[in-house]
Amino acid sequence: MIKNDREIYRYFLKDSIRKKINFTFTDQNRGVPVPPIEKPYSADAIPIELPGPETWKTIPKTDLTQAIKGRKSHRAYQAASLSLEELAYLLWCTQGVRGKPSHGNAYRNVPSAGCRHALETYLGVLNVEGLPPGIYRYLPLSHELLFEFAEDLLPEKMVEASLGQPYPGKAAVTFIWVAIPHRMEWRYDLAAHKVILLDAGHVCQNLYLACEAIGAGTCAIAAYDQEQLDQLLGLDGKDEFAIYLAPVGKIRERKN
Repeated sequence: MIKNDREIYRYFLKDSIRKKINFTFTDQNRGVPVPPIEKPYSADAIPIELPGPETWKTIPKTDLTQAIKGRKSHRAYQAASLSLEELAYLLWCTQGVRGKPSHGNAYRNVPSAGCRHALETYLGVLNVEGLPPGIYRYLPLSHELLFEFAEDLLPEKMVEASLGQPYPGKAAVTFIWVAIPHRMEWRYDLAAHKVILLDAGHVCQNLYLACEAIGAGTCAIAAYDQEQLDQLLGLDGKDEFAIYLAPVGKIRERKN
């Protein structure tokens, strides 16, 4: 990569763009309706209820200091399945909603620039109790799962879309965070894109720490075939596209 290209990409890491934006002309200030805070789904879809924090029976209390101390990337997993309750716990920790949505915002268990939360959570489910393998999407407003579709040879396709990295094909489930940029652009225009990626980092770190509670491990993946992964999830690659992955699987017996 030539020097000028490096300078261009380094510029993305800075917040200098904010000085060039006339925020009076953002979609928000022009009165454009606020984008939905959750991707709509078909009226005939039947969401799958997930157990919430008030009903969890197998999720232990976790010492935060120990969780941070034990946090590391894991690329090898046991053949053991995740329970639906454990999956619900991981989803709640990474995108769970606090309270009722108001004025186009919904506070969640992770921070987001301007409370815009431009991410959707897709799941490549391979080994979760009670769930047939396939592609699912989390519905944070109701704490439910939406079955999107089954996919032949899903483990192999997950590996191929991850540029040959084998662990998405051997995990119990792979979290795939998808960006809907307009949710953030609506408020921040060209300053939106850097903070979407910062938000993804907050989400993935919560997943790492939550995995510690259930004897599971994860490994963040930022190297993947963009077009292949978007196609696998049925995304248009323009207004909605994948930006981050994290396979999850059991790594040890949990200590109660």
